[in-house]
Amino acid sequence: MEYMGDRYYWNNKFEQRNDIPLNPEKSLVENIKYLKNGSVLDVACGDGRNSLFLLQNGFKVTGVDFSDKALERLKRFAKTNKYFIEVKQADLMKPDSLDDMGIYDNIVINHYRLAKQQIYNIKNNLSDKGVLFVCGFGYKHKVDNKIRECDLIQPEDFEGIKESFELLKYIENEDERGFFTTYIFRKK
Repeated sequence: MEYMGDRYYWNNKFEQRNDIPLNPEKSLVENIKYLKNGSVLDVACGDGRNSLFLLQNGFKVTGVDFSDKALERLKRFAKTNKYFIEVKQADLMKPDSLDDMGIYDNIVINHYRLAKQQIYNIKNNLSDKGVLFVCGFGYKHKVDNKIRECDLIQPEDFEGIKESFELLKYIENEDERGFFTTYIFRKK
C-alpha cells in the first residue's frame, strides 16, 4: 500500500517532477538571518529546494533524506549550479537515524515531523549556539488524505528541549496550502 511515508511514494513523486527545483520555503527565506554562519543539516531535504537556497547564501549544506531519487535530483541541481553538497540517505523513522550525522551549526527541518526523542537528542548534532529551524504543517491544519494528524507539528513536540534551547521566534501563518508553524531555537 502506498502512503505518504512510503519510499515508493516519494521516489515516484520525485521521478514525476520536472527539472526545475521548487522555490525555498517562504519562512526560511524570511528568517534566514536567524541562522548561524557555517554548516547546515537539511533534514528530510527532498530534492533540495531549501538546500539550494542555503548553498546560494554561503552555507555548507548536508542534505539527508530517504528517497534516493530525491537525493539524485538534489545532486544534479547542485552540480548544475556548481555547488558542492554532501548527501546522506537515512530512514528518519528510525529513532537513531540522526545519531551519526555529525555536528552542524544549523539544522533545518521543513515539512517533516521528527519523533519527540529525535527532537530531544538533536542537541547532540548542533554546535554551541547552533540554530534549530523547524517549519511545517501545524497543529491547526485541516487533516486530509495527504496530511495526517501524525504529520502535524505540535507545540508539545518541543517540551523536552527547553533546558537545552531558547526559543528565538515562533510564527503561525495560513495560506492556500494550510496552517503552518515555524519554530526557531538556539542551543544554549
